[in-house]
Amino acid sequence: MFVGNYMTKNPITVSPATSVDEAAGLMKMNHFRRLPVLKDGNLVGIISDRDISRIAPSPATTLAKYEINSLLAQMTVNDIMSTPIVSVRDDATVEEAALLMCNNKIGGLPVVSSIGVLVGIITETDIFRVLVKVMGLASGKTRFTLDFKDKIGATKEISDVFAKHNLNIDSFVSFNTPNGDSQAIIRGSFSDVEEIKADLEKAGYTVSHVTELGGSHK
Repeated sequence: MFVGNYMTKNPITVSPATSVDEAAGLMKMNHFRRLPVLKDGNLVGIISDRDISRIAPSPATTLAKYEINSLLAQMTVNDIMSTPIVSVRDDATVEEAALLMCNNKIGGLPVVSSIGVLVGIITETDIFRVLVKVMGLASGKTRFTLDFKDKIGATKEISDVFAKHNLNIDSFVSFNTPNGDSQAIIRGSFSDVEEIKADLEKAGYTVSHVTELGGSHK
């Protein structure tokens, strides 16, 4: 999963000289929360709705509406845009983009090519879409949650249980829990849930949660 496959391509951009009022209007009209800033074709910053909120007068202001609009019209993107820029390459993995956003506490990243040219933007919403796809959430299906002590060969042992029932696994995600143990989340079109559960537990894997089609829990 690479950023280039999930980003919004050819995003709307503004220049440093664009008025804050115009940038805000572009975001509102297109339902965006951020816009890359280009100068002479080079990425020099990014402006977000949060940047605009920071300089907007408070509701308690004594300024008239036309005075507020005049103030925002006089300010330019250059005055409030965020720099330096945290960006990501289009050939980076989606996981790398998610980590960058998490570590920098931001909701979106400009995407650049190998030569530094802006080619897109990827946001937290795009990351959520990838998560939904990877986890097979849109198609429902049965979800098993397994708890176990991490060991070599665990993935194969778990997969063998489903193979024994002649079943395909649509998604398989495993990770370490805060207490040092491991957990696996498995989704697929599974029949004979109780038999699978019994075989998994016989193999040493605790089935802590099962959700079947329709949202029923066990």
